[in-house]
Amino acid sequence: MDISRRGFIKRSSGALALSLGSGAVLPLAAATEESSKLVGIRPEEKRRGDMILRRLGRTDEWVSVIGLGGYHIGKQADENESIQLIRGAIDKGISFMDNCWDYNGGESEVRMGKALRDGYREKVTLMTKIDGRTKAAASQQIDDSLRRLQTDHIDVLQHHEVIRLDDPDRIFAEGGAHEAVLEARKAGKIRYIGFTGHKDPVVHLRMLQMASEHGFHFDTVQMPLNVMDAHFRSFQNQVLPVLLKERIAVLGMKTFGDHFILDSKTVTPIEALHYSMSLPTSVVITGIDKPEILDQALEAVRTYKRLDDAAIAALLARTQSAATNGRFELYKISTHFDGTIHNPVWLG
Repeated sequence: MDISRRGFIKRSSGALALSLGSGAVLPLAAATEESSKLVGIRPEEKRRGDMILRRLGRTDEWVSVIGLGGYHIGKQADENESIQLIRGAIDKGISFMDNCWDYNGGESEVRMGKALRDGYREKVTLMTKIDGRTKAAASQQIDDSLRRLQTDHIDVLQHHEVIRLDDPDRIFAEGGAHEAVLEARKAGKIRYIGFTGHKDPVVHLRMLQMASEHGFHFDTVQMPLNVMDAHFRSFQNQVLPVLLKERIAVLGMKTFGDHFILDSKTVTPIEALHYSMSLPTSVVITGIDKPEILDQALEAVRTYKRLDDAAIAALLARTQSAATNGRFELYKISTHFDGTIHNPVWLG
């Protein structure tokens, strides 16, 4: 089915859609208005000690508002540093663990598996992601992840890097990855199913449409949500309203755009985290590669107060110019973050 990007957005999200060209920047007033509407939607929330917990979509799971990113946890020179960092995060209330089959050649999952021994597995909601687009590739990657993570089940499994317009077709095709995922859920290997991507809101909308056509409802969706996304190819303004309507758990990522958004010198790390936390996210996943960064994330939770309209407007005004053309959101405009582009064999 050949439909234009603009037409697809209109069909997928109706009056909530923004009829923008692929490189358009949303005017500041409109971006502020849309952001304020979404900030006004409050997710179910409670506290456990110093940590804020939010409900994971329409499930019965409660997860920490901050999630520990899996990619950065496999970069330490000594795996014991990774293990101690993961356990330190859990001890301080972070209960959502992100990972992926391909992170650091599988080392991220291996280290997390070791960290989750000794009773730590029972304290977390464990998520990982697979790249396979065929049933065979996806099945193998699910089993690889279970082995590396040293667990008999994964709480949330996501189709990873849904970044091409034909990814939904391949995933939901006969003999495609989704067949393997459904079989894994039936076998008790996984509990919840989602997908993630970072390239363009239209791909997320197409994935949701494809799922609907196949009578399937995702439990989670992961996407970039940050102070620059609101201006350019906005997942926040185009996809988030659809997820809220469908009661799909919103997993925010790319709060710092790796380090590039912070390199713009427009916001501080705490401001960036507070912005993403003020959206109706179930969890904001952030890379934590050293104790100081863990402390920064915990400080963001400790000092968190939902941003009001004036604070939203001030942050978006500061980031409007830098957001032009997505030059600080390289995951949208380049292949810098596209593991499956550089390693197409992972797709199967």
